Amino acid sequence: MNLVRSPAESVVLATSSTFDNSRYEQACDQAIAMCDGNMRSTIKALIMANEYLEAELSELQAAVEIGCARAGLPETKIDAA
Repeated sequence: MNLVRSPAESVVLATSSTFDNSRYEQACDQAIAMCDGNMRSTIKALIMANEYLEAELSELQAAVEIGCARAGLPETKIDAA
């Protein structure tokens, strides 16, 4: 099961009239099970995963900006939520 969604996918899913909450319930159950039912460990693991993804995003944004500068393209700013 893929727990990572792009911001656009998240917005579409959250505003969809056919929103299926069971997918999130299953993801929660899976995350808790992976941490042997320990809620604190589950939250800690999710925070760590989020920090990792935020760092990856920052690195990718920096690489894109460097690539744009080298190519002579105008730099674009992408706001991370």
